[in-house]
Amino acid sequence: MEPAQVLLVDDDVEHAETMVDALRRPGHICTMVHSAAEAVDELRHGAFDVVVTDLVMESETAGLDVLRLAQEHQPDATTIMVTAHGEVATAKAALQGGAYDFIEKPLDLDVFRNLVQRAAETSLLRQQNQGLKEDLDAVDHFHGIVGQSQGMRAVIESIRRVAASNLPVLITGESGTGKELVAAAIHLMSPRSSHRYVTFNAAGQSESLLEDELFGHVRGAYTGAERDREGVFEYADKGSLFLDEIGDMPMGMQSRLLRVLESGEIVRLGANDPRRTDVRFVSATNRDLKQDIQDGSFREDLYYRIRGTEIHIPALRQRREDIPLLVRHFVRKWASEIGRPVPRVEDAAMLRLVAWDWPGNVRELANAVQRMVVMAEGDLGLQSLPHEIQTADVEDDGGDLQAGSLAGIGLARLEKEAIRQTLALTKGNREQTAKLLGLGERTLYRKLKEYGLR
Repeated sequence: MEPAQVLLVDDDVEHAETMVDALRRPGHICTMVHSAAEAVDELRHGAFDVVVTDLVMESETAGLDVLRLAQEHQPDATTIMVTAHGEVATAKAALQGGAYDFIEKPLDLDVFRNLVQRAAETSLLRQQNQGLKEDLDAVDHFHGIVGQSQGMRAVIESIRRVAASNLPVLITGESGTGKELVAAAIHLMSPRSSHRYVTFNAAGQSESLLEDELFGHVRGAYTGAERDREGVFEYADKGSLFLDEIGDMPMGMQSRLLRVLESGEIVRLGANDPRRTDVRFVSATNRDLKQDIQDGSFREDLYYRIRGTEIHIPALRQRREDIPLLVRHFVRKWASEIGRPVPRVEDAAMLRLVAWDWPGNVRELANAVQRMVVMAEGDLGLQSLPHEIQTADVEDDGGDLQAGSLAGIGLARLEKEAIRQTLALTKGNREQTAKLLGLGERTLYRKLKEYGLR
């Protein structure tokens, strides 16, 4: 059983200490406060599996207030009520209000430990079921786009909003972030989904070849043109055309593309008569097109034509909370492909994967996980990681944070939560926790006492 994160709320300090000592033996991570008022901040900002609260503290209903707050802010947590003999009726009423169980004073510590253990297992099951649901929602219900972070939720919401229209969409983001998946989702959610979805990459192609591929040619247009051939604009008629790496397109072709987008007509190479085409145009780039406009390498009028709306995909280092979800997704995918049981990713390995900056974004992560799954014989631990991730300095994660994600949270709160979560990852091993956090063991012990962590 994994160690549980336990919040203990009791105005009797000695009694609270006794409960903490009882739960530390099986390795649980305990946070101790002495009133419902003190519990508010913990429940709002912490992450707990089990909440143990005295029923009567500063008021007759203090324990019920803690239960209500736990249900509001920690919906996956289980709550245990600690009662005196005369409070049993109220405790039973609390069960009807959603409490997991209650236990009477004086505590039988063995019974108490077993009760917390069962409550923790129930909480873990809830979390696993919720994680599975999120995985399914992310993978199966939104066209292969995996992510539950604020940044990816914004991307998905943008897709939902623009899909039904014919508005041109410009998708931006670093290489490997999944721009093709976003483009495909726009098509699949659009009224054009029953028609063709055509992709074309403009990078590294000459102007003449691009013109031929995009607009087609008639027989005899050039040496070797032995028959008429339609380009991708005609081929995608009534459907969607995704033009990737549009920022790499030569200036001459940019002018021709602009005319097609404005008129809805193409002219095949070697022909005179225009042909009508009806396509939903989606493009993507990893370049800074505004800078390219200033440099004279991209047309400003084309930029505003293709940018009916812009969907920006954040880099993976800017949405680290999605990494465990992505890792589990790719582990299942690659394990299924080679016909082996799905291996478990050990906590220490997951911690390293989350800390890595992933300059190649999701594409790099997918390839790394594939190598890990193929080469590993059992579960995926530190030894399974790519060499550069194994040897990385865990104290320097250097990554960017999603703008505003930590705004308004005090440094002490951040430090406390970092210590608490690292303790959970190391299963309560204080020496390893101190090492991962870059702290001396004495400093860690002092902070554990300072923050009420045991």
